[in-house]
Amino acid sequence: MKKSKDMLGEYDFSRGKRGAVIPQQGKTRITICIDTDILEWFRDEAEREGQGYQTAMNQALRNYIKQDKRPIQDIVRKAVRQELLKSRKAG
Repeated sequence: MKKSKDMLGEYDFSRGKRGAVIPQQGKTRITICIDTDILEWFRDEAEREGQGYQTAMNQALRNYIKQDKRPIQDIVRKAVRQELLKSRKAG
């Protein structure tokens, strides 16, 4: 117990700050819940490819948002037309 008292006198953390020591530019630290099976898949894939799982998740999200650049109105119109066509064929 004496060691811990000595340590308290030796180190002063009263001006310490929580968080990363060196913040990464262009990144934001958040806390989210990911389904365990999804996280395990990304970790396995990232390890197999020799990269970090967060890098793999970022790339997957980036690929997803870039896959369709049409305005949302065009996407909705196409979906509605497809559903109308299905209902006409069924009726």
